[in-house]
Amino acid sequence: MALNNSLTGARKVDNRMLLVQVLVGIFLCINIFLIATFFTKDLFYTTMRYILFAVTLLSDCLILFITNIMVILSYFNVSIHMCLCLILYIVLSVYTFVTPFTLTAMTLERYVAICMPLRHAELCTTRGSLHLILIIHSISSVPCTLVLSIFFATADHMLYTQDRICSVETFLLYSWQSHLRSAVCQLFFLVMSIIIVFSYVEIMKVAKAASGEDKKSTWKGLRTVIIHAFQLLLCLIQLWCPFIETALLKIDLMLYKHVRYINYIIFILTPRCLSPLIYGLRDELFFQSLKNYALRGLYNKHFSN
Repeated sequence: MALNNSLTGARKVDNRMLLVQVLVGIFLCINIFLIATFFTKDLFYTTMRYILFAVTLLSDCLILFITNIMVILSYFNVSIHMCLCLILYIVLSVYTFVTPFTLTAMTLERYVAICMPLRHAELCTTRGSLHLILIIHSISSVPCTLVLSIFFATADHMLYTQDRICSVETFLLYSWQSHLRSAVCQLFFLVMSIIIVFSYVEIMKVAKAASGEDKKSTWKGLRTVIIHAFQLLLCLIQLWCPFIETALLKIDLMLYKHVRYINYIIFILTPRCLSPLIYGLRDELFFQSLKNYALRGLYNKHFSN
């Protein structure tokens, strides 16, 4: 009886891992296909909102790939060298913030397009997009820089030569480091929330005052902001997950594993599939290019056979 129970438990764990691999594989294929579509038109890589969309796709691909590697390593209890773990942590830490900051920037772009249409062409240029991407990456690296500065200043040098199971907690040697990281995350959450709410209120005012085609376009922009807000909320809840999981680890190991799995599915994988739905399907121009690119690929494949 005990043997049957253990086999059932192992099968459940295997099914969970299989589900994660299938979801990650599907989302990565979709995102890569959308990135390929992005390069099919000059308009896409010369327009700010499409450039920022491509940044979210690249960021999501990196997050999906690296988190999946860490999930697999953790599942099989595989230790890796600290130098490799450090690289994984830096990329993961930075790009965890890149997506929500880019979503916030995309919301601001919609605000400028709807509430300040005469200045949109001046403010939302290709050069401005590159500057904005640089600013986003610089701000996103702040938490990582703080954590690693403290880690390098206080960690034993022997730690750098060891093999360990890689996780974010590896670089948090003291409880106050977690509190500092939490404070920075909450500050980011507050700033991004204020920007989203401000943009929503201002666009709502314009929507009520607009008429005809302008009203239709404005309400469409408003719906996009709402979807961005929902996606941003999921991304920001992800920032709280490590603190919840750390607290549960002290209470019950099995509960910790179940909650961590659920958090990974809902707050890491789910937001990464919403970006394609927002711009890949809702944006008429991008959807048409996506459809043409897919049909052209099927056409070429048919004739090559």
